[in-house]
Amino acid sequence: MAGTYARQTDLLVIGGGPGGYVAAIRAGQLGVKTLLVEKGELGGECLNRGCIPSKALIHASILYHSLRTEGPEIGVTAEGLHFDLATANRWKSTVVAKERSGVAALLKSAGVQVLFGEARFTGPTSAELTAPDGGRERIDFKSAIVATGAIPSVIPGFEPDGDRVVTAEQLLNWTTLPASVLVLGGGVSGCELGEFLARVGVAVTIVELMPQLLPGLDADLSNELRKTLETLGVTLHLGTKASKLVRSATGVHLTAEGPAGPVELDAEKLFLTIGKRPATADLGLEEAGVQAEGKAGFLARNDRMQTNVATIFAVGDVARPPMLAHKAYREGVVAAEVVAGRPTRYQHQCVPSVVFTTPELASVGSTSAEATAAGRHPREVRFPFAALGRAHAAHATNGWLKLVGDDATGLLLGIQAAGESVGEFVAESALAIEMGATVRDLAMTIHPHPTFSETLQEAALLWLGEPFHVARRPTGGARST
Repeated sequence: MAGTYARQTDLLVIGGGPGGYVAAIRAGQLGVKTLLVEKGELGGECLNRGCIPSKALIHASILYHSLRTEGPEIGVTAEGLHFDLATANRWKSTVVAKERSGVAALLKSAGVQVLFGEARFTGPTSAELTAPDGGRERIDFKSAIVATGAIPSVIPGFEPDGDRVVTAEQLLNWTTLPASVLVLGGGVSGCELGEFLARVGVAVTIVELMPQLLPGLDADLSNELRKTLETLGVTLHLGTKASKLVRSATGVHLTAEGPAGPVELDAEKLFLTIGKRPATADLGLEEAGVQAEGKAGFLARNDRMQTNVATIFAVGDVARPPMLAHKAYREGVVAAEVVAGRPTRYQHQCVPSVVFTTPELASVGSTSAEATAAGRHPREVRFPFAALGRAHAAHATNGWLKLVGDDATGLLLGIQAAGESVGEFVAESALAIEMGATVRDLAMTIHPHPTFSETLQEAALLWLGEPFHVARRPTGGARST
């Protein structure tokens, strides 16, 4: 495209990631003339550089590691077993390409027009699109949705160079595996990809500033993952602050300060994963009059996803944490329905989260501490996978589910779980909490046997003092709640 053009649309969506493409599809379904602008690839970071490619490689590494470790015990052996990163990457790329083409087809079916390039606001109802070939186009809109996501945070002196210091995107595109990796940051990405590397034979060291892995997550879940990582040979430095990085032709040298004093660490590569910040640079927010919140720079929005400028909405990672694709989906739907004139608001009791490690970690609702702070009367119980038939059959007894209920009302308040497939049934708990279900409601719901989801029903029965598959505690009693 050359020269300058102009067009009009009812809705301009900037960003084709989870929040943006779902918003565009929903708006199209509701008859809103919608134009989506994406500067990279449809699907955003989640599909192309995060959720999907990482889970593809994680799945491959779990299969490889399981065959090596538990396979012989259950009668499965393989000769000449090895992990082929090149083949795994080709498979990963096939998965990503298929999903990306699916997003494009869904947008087309909803009547959404897609343009590639960079959009910048020139006012509260106008923007300029710069196409890849340098051509420019004016876009006049009635409403706009900002869904530009987030970019990795960087520490001065630790800037990624694509060689010795890498981001998750670069790590996921390695063609060969290094002998050793330092992971700076023990959050979700650091733990998931650090464990992936350890499973396939890389020497991994994780350095985390906070005193636990996965800061902000339930401490019991964090401790469960720590045990797995240590079993895999991962070295952990928690409560440790990185202070200096030296790069060389053969590797990196990290100087840090830990609880016991100075720490000196060496590796071939350093994976920097210390969090993300909203991607709002060069959007022309000032020209549009859109305000950001605090130092982090998230875009302030109300429960209709509107910023301080009524014509401009913000969804997904750019619109405050948690930075989760499924949260972005819902926000995108709300924004699109508001644009279409529907009385929709972003209101929820809980947002579930899953960490794709081994064990898989899932949580939704309140922990006991959070419930207490909110004025509730929480009581929690823990049901072990070791008492679950399916867990024994699947060679996956190292897990548990913790249920938090309100002693005063019997309401289900929260679930935290570590174990095989917990991410697949955490949504049941989210639905129960959203609908105001009691623990007894959960206990009375018939769950299929043998499945891992039975853990929910069993934990509810245990909370009520009526367990079937673990011994009833002498101090327990049946509850009528």
